[in-house]
Amino acid sequence: MEEMRLQKYLALSGVASRRAAEQIITDGRVTVNGQKITELGTKVTESDEVCVDGAPVKPEGKKMYIMLNKPVGYVTTVSDEQGRPTVMDLLGDVNARVYPVGRLDFNTEGLLLLSNDGDFTYKVTHPKHKLDKTYEVLVTGKAKANAIRLLEGGVVIDGRRTAPAKVDVAEAGKGSAVLTITIHEGRNRQVRKMCSAVGFKVLGLRRIFEGGLTLGNLPIGKWRHLSPAEINLILKNAQSEGTKK
Repeated sequence: MEEMRLQKYLALSGVASRRAAEQIITDGRVTVNGQKITELGTKVTESDEVCVDGAPVKPEGKKMYIMLNKPVGYVTTVSDEQGRPTVMDLLGDVNARVYPVGRLDFNTEGLLLLSNDGDFTYKVTHPKHKLDKTYEVLVTGKAKANAIRLLEGGVVIDGRRTAPAKVDVAEAGKGSAVLTITIHEGRNRQVRKMCSAVGFKVLGLRRIFEGGLTLGNLPIGKWRHLSPAEINLILKNAQSEGTKK
């Protein structure tokens, strides 16, 4: 492999897009041959040992795109300092290093993408692309119309109002309801905080849709490759959504 800039090397390794890789470098998270690197002009070759957060990375020859039905009880990271199970533990038979595309929290299940394509990761996760994500949410209490209107109009969480959401009542019982909530932001624990802001307690949360892709009947804890058509669909949606104001 010819000599190349470190940020390009990280992007080819699937760590992040080149722009995001620059931030990872300046944050001091990258070492080359055991030395911490913060300069963006650094160049490396295949013979160098490059690590991000202590984990070695190398460019992947073949791009891989995976959908996982994440169970509750797994963290969406490559490794965990607390020793908790990670989503990587569910990919034992994947013959390439891949990385989570976005996140689902420990107690949330459902559709999670993984890839070793840094540009794909950037297009799917960057806020400017405004990709829709739909969650199925089991909440306590009645699905009152005023609470639904508040969610749809945007509520203040962490000192900032959320963007408008689409909310439907899928099921309604005496003491609980199932809502489907579609958002395009990706703020930390956003759906849980939105529901809490209007008086709902979340009992269960599952992502069922992202950027045109649906979870379908993929069993929990299992994964599958995305088809070329699915890859093109989510990239097309990322491009078109990014043009919206």
